[in-house]
Amino acid sequence: MFDRYEAGEQAVLVHINFTQEGEWDDLSEFEMLVNSAGVETLQVVTGSRQSPHPKYYVGEGKAEEIARAVQLSEADVVLFNHALSPAQERNLEKLCQCRVIDRTGLILDIFAQRARTHEGKLQVELAQLRHLSTRLVRGWTHLERQKGGIGLRGPGETQLETDRRLLRDRIKAILRRLDKVAKQREQGRRARHRAEIPTISLVGYTNAGKSTLFNRVTEAGVYAADQLFATLDPTLRKIDLKDVGSAVLADTVGFIRHLPHDLVAAFKATLQETRDADILLHVVDASDERFRDNIAAVHEVLAEIEADEVPSIVVMNKIDNIEGQAPRIEYDDEGVPQSVWVSAIEGKGIDLLFDALSERLSEEMVQYTLCIPPTHQGRMRSLFFQTKAIQQESYDQDGNLLILIRMQQADWSRLEKRESVVLRDFIVT
Repeated sequence: MFDRYEAGEQAVLVHINFTQEGEWDDLSEFEMLVNSAGVETLQVVTGSRQSPHPKYYVGEGKAEEIARAVQLSEADVVLFNHALSPAQERNLEKLCQCRVIDRTGLILDIFAQRARTHEGKLQVELAQLRHLSTRLVRGWTHLERQKGGIGLRGPGETQLETDRRLLRDRIKAILRRLDKVAKQREQGRRARHRAEIPTISLVGYTNAGKSTLFNRVTEAGVYAADQLFATLDPTLRKIDLKDVGSAVLADTVGFIRHLPHDLVAAFKATLQETRDADILLHVVDASDERFRDNIAAVHEVLAEIEADEVPSIVVMNKIDNIEGQAPRIEYDDEGVPQSVWVSAIEGKGIDLLFDALSERLSEEMVQYTLCIPPTHQGRMRSLFFQTKAIQQESYDQDGNLLILIRMQQADWSRLEKRESVVLRDFIVT
């Protein structure tokens, strides 16, 4: 049923440029995608056009050139760095006599190879089925269709209609199961919200080093590799931040230019972790010449999932690949940390990243000196000790406990509500 092929095949790549300047940068990224899928590149066919051809996407002459390249190289598949219509795929397959897969199909195939968890596999299957639903006609051209007239009547339902019905049923079943997953994730988020535990979500372009940074910060040991979409299934780990306490760090799937909309829709439950985060760590490969374009591509996806309003810190990663770059924090005009330059693989600048996170998340901190009489000292000191809020303490000549506390405003308000004694009565003015 699925538009996918086994890893290890050999392919002819096709990249057409539709601009005057010549954007060949996308070709190198496409070659990385192909390599990530485990496919060997035999030949690359490039060209330029003003607009896509309605029949072949490329011109008829270029289509013939692709067919000859397939024949001479004995390739198993043709991979296009573009989104093709179902009709264009069928026409090209008929001409080339082999499988033709577009950029969306290739990315879906990589995701299918990477999925490990039950949720991840469901999300990938949903995206594949939605993509496949427009291409069903190709697989059934050899089967009987409805016919009219005596002796020419076919079955009451064509094979194509049967498959479309089965496809719709399967999509509905997956959506029901993913809805359960979404509810479970929502329960976890509500529990963290009730406990006032901030959530930090790693986002960024694929292969920017998010998982390496995640491992460096949390020692989680998640899979990290120098390839596109090495991470697919989200991972959550607890970290401790100065002046903030416990926080949850989430590693998420990487973004890419022209990320298929079906994929974004299928991964809605996973990407919700990003949308509901208290702050985003936008990891950028600072050594990539196209890092500004990559930042813009990530912002587009964040806007699509309605996460563009979430506060963020830019993490300029891989400074070990840039000569003369040292770890540092960059602040805005108001002294708020905006970006941190680090090397996740070497561990440089990680302490600065923690400092920047603490500073951004502890903006709503309160600090008080309290004078607590002996009758309340045991209970009050125990409460503040549990929240790690005690900065220093001493006793005056009357036996009162003088204690300097620093904690989040939310924790202070919660303690005030919970205690029968109003804490503000103990504040030293």
